[in-house]
Amino acid sequence: MSQTENKGSLISSEAYEKIDKWIARYPADKRQSALIPALSIVQEMCGNGSLSTELMDEMAAYIGIPEIAVYEVASFYSMYELEPVGRNMVAVCTNISCMLCGGEEIVQHIEDKYGVKIGGTTADGKFTLKQEEECLAACAGAPMMTVNGHYHEKLTLEKVDSIIEGLK
Repeated sequence: MSQTENKGSLISSEAYEKIDKWIARYPADKRQSALIPALSIVQEMCGNGSLSTELMDEMAAYIGIPEIAVYEVASFYSMYELEPVGRNMVAVCTNISCMLCGGEEIVQHIEDKYGVKIGGTTADGKFTLKQEEECLAACAGAPMMTVNGHYHEKLTLEKVDSIIEGLK
């Protein structure tokens, strides 16, 4: 079956074009190597910030791999969301360096001030406070968090409020 015949209806043609560019980087018998960037594209462009089972199934059919292989990757990496999320993703590092420099207090502050628990989304859908991050690899800038993948280091409660209030 050709790639075109494996295209489903949930993933946009624009997303398929981007995925095809990744697939083209690998030999035909290694096209599954494009799965990680393909899932990122699908999550961003078609999944409202998350990957539904139906989207993952469509990706498996398109790449030509078992559905379980897609589920394994999507559930292993913390960059993929399997449940709907807010418009913005906030992740506070709580590993040792950040913990010692106030990471846990930042999490508590966000929970208290914005009425959201870790793993939850604010009532207005503005942001999701991602499950605790084990390490975001910015120990020298502790405490730190990411917002939509962008690093914010040497945080204070005031800086956190400014960043969160700036989310639109």
